[in-house]
Parts: sequence; C-alpha cells; structure tokens
Amino acid sequence: MPLRQYAYFALFSQHTSADDMTSQLGIAPDEVIVRGSRFTEPTVVPVDHSWMVVCREPDLCVDEQITRILDRLQPHVDRIRDLTGYLARNGGGAVLQIVRYFNDTGQAQPGAADAPNLFGWHLDRKVLDFLSATGAELDIDEYDMAGAVDAR
Repeated sequence: MPLRQYAYFALFSQHTSADDMTSQLGIAPDEVIVRGSRFTEPTVVPVDHSWMVVCREPDLCVDEQITRILDRLQPHVDRIRDLTGYLARNGGGAVLQIVRYFNDTGQAQPGAADAPNLFGWHLDRKVLDFLSATGAELDIDEYDMAGAVDAR
C-alpha cells in the first residue's frame, strides 16, 4: 500500500506572529503560515499564525521523523515551554502533528525488497517528556486516498 507521511512541530497563535516567535526562540522555522495569507473560494483565512519545524523525508518511519524534529528542538526546550505557556494563555499553543496519506498512488514506489516498513511507529519516553515539558498536544491525521482524484 503506497504511503506518504510527514511530521512537524508547530507553535500557533492568533495574535503572535511567526516572526515574533522566531525572535523569542532564537530558532528559524522550516515553514510558517501567516494568519490571513491563504484565500480560496469562498474566502478561507488561516485562523492562526504558525511556526513549524518539519520533517518530510521519505522512507522514514514516523518515529524517525519525530526524532529528527526533536533533535533540533531539544536544546531549546525551556524557551519553547515558556513561549507555549504564553501562547496558550492567549488562545494559541503547540502541537506535534503527524500526517499520513494511505493509498497515495501519486507517489513513487520503492522496490519491494528494500522498502522500509513505514506502518508501525511509537512514541518513546524522550518524545513524551518533550511534549509534557513544552505543553504540546499530539495530533495525528490519517487519510485513505483510495479513489481520490490526484490534484497535484
């Protein structure tokens, strides 16, 4: 079954911009979302500014993607915790997001013999401690793309 997945850690807020988050953390994000920056019909406005550290490396299990993210963030856990607390008091917060698309036939298929098993994953104590220390939530989205029209 074809599978595409990625993970990211995000700080989000309706009031604090990603630039302000970067200044407070001293860490450059991989991606940002600016509140009100995306428009489609009818007008859809992102509800939050977002500051994200992302791992989209293919052929890694979710726990390996999370480890790559946390390796970058762990040295800054105290600043992340302080900022998350501030954001949470003002309608924002932090999240470790996992996104998985099953039956994603638009993706290249690795050879069956050397293909990694991407379906099993776990959260170890280091990840749970990080989520607890920073006050972050865990959010997992899984989508079955069987029969979906490829919009790429």
